[in-house]
Amino acid sequence: MAEKTEKTEAPETNEAPVAPETAPQSQAQQVGQQVQLDDANVTSCYANFCRVTGTPEELIIDFGLNTQPVGVPDKPIRINDRIILNHYTAKRLLAALSMSVQRHEAAFGVLETDVRKRVQTPAGQGAAQPNG
Repeated sequence: MAEKTEKTEAPETNEAPVAPETAPQSQAQQVGQQVQLDDANVTSCYANFCRVTGTPEELIIDFGLNTQPVGVPDKPIRINDRIILNHYTAKRLLAALSMSVQRHEAAFGVLETDVRKRVQTPAGQGAAQPNG
């Protein structure tokens, strides 16, 4: 089960968050505006697994905790959270995540997404064995 934490903050970006317009505004009027957020009742969870599915109208992103990150899990992965987005919001999310990952890699080095390539074993020994 995913462990709940009190609060996390989104990575900072140079762009103001994009919100639906309530009235037509010119591009000049929108520059510099900040969307205010009320995160008093937000809950956070950790996920090391996600799955993206969708329809022509929306994308569905499921988040869960894979307790066996190496190899094929022997139990189903429990999905704890599901986010449903339209494709416009998904594209904005893609851009924000891409920018955040690029900044992280510029500061700390390339992120290897294949866990088998990240696991280092001493010379002459077999592959690392998962705990538990």
